[in-house]
Amino acid sequence: MQNLIMTLQLSNLLIYLLGGTTIGLLMLFTGIPAAPLAGALLGAGFVSLSGRLDAAQWPVGTRTAVEIAIGTVIGTGLTRESFEQLQTLWRPAILITTTLVLTGIVVGLWSSRLLGLDPLVALLGAAPGGISGMSLVGAELGVGAAVAALHAVRLITVLLLLPLIVRLLGPLGLMNP
Repeated sequence: MQNLIMTLQLSNLLIYLLGGTTIGLLMLFTGIPAAPLAGALLGAGFVSLSGRLDAAQWPVGTRTAVEIAIGTVIGTGLTRESFEQLQTLWRPAILITTTLVLTGIVVGLWSSRLLGLDPLVALLGAAPGGISGMSLVGAELGVGAAVAALHAVRLITVLLLLPLIVRLLGPLGLMNP
């Protein structure tokens, strides 16, 4: 009986992985930054929303391994050049970070109160973090799926709109230093 349960859990997990991988790979063709991540989230989300499978049961330690992998991927992008750029960018970095964090707190609390959203979901969903990092934080606090959904909507919207906005502002001279 225990073997049957483990086999079903593994089968469910493989179907989730197949859904996430398929849509993630298809999203590569869009040219949108971080498209595979958003696509994998959508693919696994569609499988979950179908209601035909139980929630995926990840093996013990998987979340830790994924967190380490994401941290490593992000860390490899931190080069000597990026630290040298901080010599001139530290003031804008502080201004932008402070503004985004404070705005995220205000929007999160406002959304919670105005829309009846769980305050934790609202705060994490409005936080200026990446979808992977904020979803992992949300998962640790028991609200990962809701936080992931909010960040997925934000990320996909930003990735679709910002390139268009940059193209529109370019001819106006607003994108030139």
